[in-house]
Amino acid sequence: MNKLSFDTTGLAAVDMHAFDATCNALKNNFRVDVPGYIDFQLEQFEIFNHYKNLNIRDAYAIKHTGADSYMLFLEMNPNITSTKAELKHHCTYQPWALTYLKHDFGRVFIRTETLIDKIREIVFPIELDFKEDKAFSDRFYVLTDDRDKAASGMTQAFRDAVMLIKETDFVLEIFEHTLVIGNRKPIAPEHACYLAEFVARVAAIK
Repeated sequence: MNKLSFDTTGLAAVDMHAFDATCNALKNNFRVDVPGYIDFQLEQFEIFNHYKNLNIRDAYAIKHTGADSYMLFLEMNPNITSTKAELKHHCTYQPWALTYLKHDFGRVFIRTETLIDKIREIVFPIELDFKEDKAFSDRFYVLTDDRDKAASGMTQAFRDAVMLIKETDFVLEIFEHTLVIGNRKPIAPEHACYLAEFVARVAAIK
């Protein structure tokens, strides 16, 4: 595969350049392919609930022995209220990565201490710490609706994979067997590649 194709409909020149550069970076750093239709069921994730419209503009499979992960280019339309209290829509494009997990984690939300000030307590009522892994617990804030499932799924290998993330502004949510990760930044090669690297690493955990 020499070039990944993507849908250019409605894209400004600057967005087309960002998509093209990002697709080429993924191609140069990972084994990638265009999958068939997959319903990723993004509506089940709390982190996407404040978007009025959420569309998967393009999806690419990150190939790995025994398991695939996915890079999703999302078209996101959050609700923005103007100073006149008129509802407006502003479309943004963001890269998010997704992988499927062997264990059922329940519902888990992970962030660094400086990202996202409020979490809905009804959805994430339990904070989880790992006394045997102080470095992880000091760096990350983990919320879950099922302590036993989350603790069982978040093995040392999983926590080590999360610790390798150098960025500090990502958000990671798990719903049962599905994990999504992003940082709400615009599409750019460096952002997409570090997300792809993480999900490929998690997919390799036995």
